[in-house]
Amino acid sequence: MDTILGPLYYAVSWIIVQFHSFYSLVFDRNSGAAWGLSIVSLVVLIRICLIPLFVKQIKATRNMQALQPKMKAIQERYKSDKQRQSEEMMKLYKETGTNPLSSCLPILAQSPFFISLYQVLNHIAQGKVVGVIDKPLLESARQAHIFGAPLSVKFMDSASKVESLGATLTDVRVVTVIMIVLMSLSQFYTQRQLMTKNVDLTVKTPFMQQQKMLMYVFPIMFAVFGINFPVGVLVYWLTTNVWTMGQQMFVIRRNPTPGSLAFEQRQERLRAKGKLKEDPAQVEAKKAAEAARASRQQPKRQTKSQRQTGSQPSAGEQAAEQQKQDESSKPKPAGGSSRSAKSGQRKGGPQRPKHPSKK
Repeated sequence: MDTILGPLYYAVSWIIVQFHSFYSLVFDRNSGAAWGLSIVSLVVLIRICLIPLFVKQIKATRNMQALQPKMKAIQERYKSDKQRQSEEMMKLYKETGTNPLSSCLPILAQSPFFISLYQVLNHIAQGKVVGVIDKPLLESARQAHIFGAPLSVKFMDSASKVESLGATLTDVRVVTVIMIVLMSLSQFYTQRQLMTKNVDLTVKTPFMQQQKMLMYVFPIMFAVFGINFPVGVLVYWLTTNVWTMGQQMFVIRRNPTPGSLAFEQRQERLRAKGKLKEDPAQVEAKKAAEAARASRQQPKRQTKSQRQTGSQPSAGEQAAEQQKQDESSKPKPAGGSSRSAKSGQRKGGPQRPKHPSKK
């Protein structure tokens, strides 16, 4: 690997050394601030160069989301013919100008720099000259600490190795755990933000399920593999995650996916500012629907004969019906019976004759 990525070792180390020379004008050249900021600046420089690829990634992701219903239909139609299914998929990609690999371009382009930085820091930890980092720079980098943790140590390193670099194992593990947790949380929030705000929820596709699964898988991967990363690489990866999170927040706010929650929120902001020009026909239809909803009345109660004939009740019938409803709503006397408790006679009607045996 050193032979294949050798030129990148020189490129990465040269960029770090140039930034280190600049920050040494402000900070101590052997300090963690000078070397740590050099790594952060390396990330920023790489991500700025990758902005065109990030734009392609956003477009490719949206195109893939829009094609999911058609892709699902092709899979159902050619379920038993995998070759024909693949041909139809490629034909669909060609017609729409979509490249599935475009969504992975920023990660693929960044991977060689990540591996090169890892190897550069690994050489520093072993006390080996790498790239343009000579002996004096090597000693300076080995003395650099970030919150008490040397740039080149890992969570799993032994206490003797950590002590040889002028640090304690407790400091190293506390710093690395905090950075790993921040890496995992930033990755989770970035993916969750994408799923909850920038996805058309009206279309349920397998692509959404895959993204939801990745939302939990990536943070776990960072937590597992992070214990084998040097502190300098953790600084690099944490900076990358924070940059990605901020960049995605900007894109979601300014250019969200149509049909998503972020798109509706953006439309509301533009409507409130008067910058959204809506179709006059849609505005009139919305006003008419609201007016009809406000003026709609509940249907009046009708008798069976009126429902059969379809006639409307007169004013007198309506008043009588209302009086009947009022009387029925009055509370009944105690006992729940219409008979008098003393006389046993009916109220308001003829008396029932007594039985001959009771005379």
